Amino acid sequence: MNDRKPPSGDSPYRGPPSGKPRDKRERERDRQARPAPAEAPVRRGPPRERGQDRDHARHEADADLLRAYSDTPKAPREQRLHGLNACLAMFARRPQDLRKVWLLESRIPQLKAVLAHCVQHRLGYTIVGDEDLQKLSASAHHEGGVFGTMPAAEASLSDWLRDLPPGPQLAIWLDGVGNPHNLGAILRSAAHFGVAGLLLPKESPLALSGAAARVAEGGAEQVPLVRMGRADNSLAQLASAGFGAVATVVRGGKPLYGTALPQRMLLVMGAEQTGVDPALAQAAALRVAIPGTGAVESLNVAAATAVFLGEWWRQRRA
Repeated sequence: MNDRKPPSGDSPYRGPPSGKPRDKRERERDRQARPAPAEAPVRRGPPRERGQDRDHARHEADADLLRAYSDTPKAPREQRLHGLNACLAMFARRPQDLRKVWLLESRIPQLKAVLAHCVQHRLGYTIVGDEDLQKLSASAHHEGGVFGTMPAAEASLSDWLRDLPPGPQLAIWLDGVGNPHNLGAILRSAAHFGVAGLLLPKESPLALSGAAARVAEGGAEQVPLVRMGRADNSLAQLASAGFGAVATVVRGGKPLYGTALPQRMLLVMGAEQTGVDPALAQAAALRVAIPGTGAVESLNVAAATAVFLGEWWRQRRA
């Protein structure tokens, strides 16, 4: 009689049926029939169809390129200049920046040298009508020609001061001025009176545009645009280079005529509505006003700049 009892627990082997011992071969078959231990589930994404692995790798590569591109400084965008004098001045000073030309047929004689340059350097030029030029320039004052060019580079204040010759110099600091037509008119006067640089605050959106260049009538190519850093640091740099700051004010300033202006003068011009920032005016060595009848509160910023530049020029040659 067999007194063995089947083992307890979860084992699949329950022992031989009572009264009938199992031989070795039967026990071996039982072991082989046991189910394999359950494996821990593996988490996987949804099944990919054919080609999805390749698409996934391509998307990852594109994402890497986008990240690299976002960390790379963007190249300056091409801009369009219009106005015959503005375009010719640009070509005379930096022909390597020319990219394309659109012109009226009647302007071919004035632009022969430009067209020859285009042929030599395989640049495109197109004869178009007046309506096309108005669309290309966004202006009715295109004067028969539009140039596609790379923008002129702005200098840093440090580089500009390093290259500045000694002796009398005049620089203009534009504080809050934002109208491109005013910028163009100021550049025209600045070129006429030999201004060494037009200084733009770091945060100012003001920059040379096609409209400003046309109003400047070629003056935009003669006066460097200088982008400053922090206002206090810029003032300190200019002072160390011998510049005396002169802030223009509507009230409370010395009359321009009869006031000796610095030989190295930093002229600070403010926006027409707000004027020069009070902190900037307070930091200036001189606060000067243009005397007049008082019939209007002040001159347009471009007109006022021209008056100051003319007086500085007169005093240097008196």
